[in-house]
Amino acid sequence: MNLNKLKSLSGDASFRKFYRYNNNIIVVSKRETRKNLLIYDAINKILIKNKIKAPKLISQNYKSKNIQIEDFGNTTVYQQIKNNKKKKLIYYKNIIKLLNLVQKIKTKKIKTFYGSIYEVPKYSKKILLNEAKLFIDWYVSKKIKKKYQTLLKKKLILVLKSLINKIKFSNRTFVHRDFHVSNLMIKNKKLCIIDSQDAVFGNVAYDLASLIDDVRLKTSTRLKQDIFKEYIKTNKKINIQNFKNDFEILSVLRNLKIIGIFTRLSIRDKKDNYLKLIPYTWRLIEQRTEKNKKFIELKTILDKYFSKKQRNKYEN
Repeated sequence: MNLNKLKSLSGDASFRKFYRYNNNIIVVSKRETRKNLLIYDAINKILIKNKIKAPKLISQNYKSKNIQIEDFGNTTVYQQIKNNKKKKLIYYKNIIKLLNLVQKIKTKKIKTFYGSIYEVPKYSKKILLNEAKLFIDWYVSKKIKKKYQTLLKKKLILVLKSLINKIKFSNRTFVHRDFHVSNLMIKNKKLCIIDSQDAVFGNVAYDLASLIDDVRLKTSTRLKQDIFKEYIKTNKKINIQNFKNDFEILSVLRNLKIIGIFTRLSIRDKKDNYLKLIPYTWRLIEQRTEKNKKFIELKTILDKYFSKKQRNKYEN
């Protein structure tokens, strides 16, 4: 098969490329092949096993670094919400039902198409910190003068560790880790999940934070509150105070990570189109840290080193 003769589909932030062929999707990944092909399919198998729609494997050619998977078409929930603004909350209520199903998954091990056993990892404090440090490694390194970087980096690492230590819930819940409306598709009126290779067993609040504080889709404070309430309404046994605490911390950590990732994509991979999302990502961080006691130290540091003007602009 000559991939050069196939029309490529719009890609994502990973090293994967997608092609439509014979009513299926060919996924090619020359870099991070294990994660983007083998683990991706393993997590899809777990989702399917638990009666959740995810791309089914059609065939694999792992040696040539590609797999063929089920095609869910082109309709993302993101597109539907953008085109049907009055029905936003209806869509989100259905997404919460899906999230509840995802969070019931207990499957920790699955056999891969290569015959090995893949075990879903835990979202440890170390991983959380390393991800948040992407903000330091890429964004701080690019935006802050070198003479100020060492002190700032030390301050940020200390405050990030402090925030992570304030998290209440343990890592017992299946977490998609990139659960937002661009990774949810609609086929035959059913919600389907894509881009699942980073799934872990982690904090129960993480995927909801991804969904509500989604950097790709601007939503009102009112809608964010309504989605949060809908989740709580369907999970009445949860400790709301602890859940809200973790939700806020994980949202801020995640969006700091995202600013780092988008900066890295521009510098390392020459993918500049994500830079335009950074100003809104900053706003999401500001909304969660404003008048919130647990973020006083972080907010003080960020306000000192990153002006409003700097946060509101993006460039290559």
